[in-house]
Amino acid sequence: MNTSFTKLTAAHIGKDMRLEWRSRDVFNSMLFFSILVVVIFSFAFEPTAEESRRMVGGLFWVAFLFSTMVALNQSWARELRNGVLDAYRVSPAAQEALFFGKCIGNFVFVAILECLMAPLFVLFYNLSSVGAAWQLVLILLLGTWALVINGTFFAAMSIRTRNRELMLPLLLLPVSIPAVTGMVSATTAVLTGESSPMTHIKLLAAYCVVFTAASFALFEMVLNAE
Repeated sequence: MNTSFTKLTAAHIGKDMRLEWRSRDVFNSMLFFSILVVVIFSFAFEPTAEESRRMVGGLFWVAFLFSTMVALNQSWARELRNGVLDAYRVSPAAQEALFFGKCIGNFVFVAILECLMAPLFVLFYNLSSVGAAWQLVLILLLGTWALVINGTFFAAMSIRTRNRELMLPLLLLPVSIPAVTGMVSATTAVLTGESSPMTHIKLLAAYCVVFTAASFALFEMVLNAE
């Protein structure tokens, strides 16, 4: 990765961070949706500690899957409104830097949200981990990247469509099924201690590598598509 690519990527990350810090529209929407999921399901089920360890992995990742889609559409909509995408099409700058910066920015937003919401999941569902804590951290990192890399790519693909809010879930959800299954299974395995999560973690890591490479390879074609 050369110096100009790194500087350009950092510039895009800094721009997204400043815009979100001023408005907080995307983050507040994600936070509200996540809190809603936590509170509603905790009162609907009132699970015991053992039941919580079995079910909270699914609730956790489903909440962040749909919260992430809120951020992804908005992040590209800003670029479309300000003419950034059209400028990039005629610019000699590395187009992948725009995509990479967008991925890193979205990853940071979702990671911050997860750090804020994790204590609420622990509080409302009376959680305790039987497995190793470092495995949970690894699952969070890989799972968040899997959601962000695919979501950012498909959000860019659907941004010029008339119904982009509907198109993104239609594109993202089927492709994300293997990753979400791995995240939920690995998280449940760590929380319950009934099986080893390493197989799911390895598959999730392979998923991230494959789709990261594919997204970077295809982004230029997506950006230049009419």
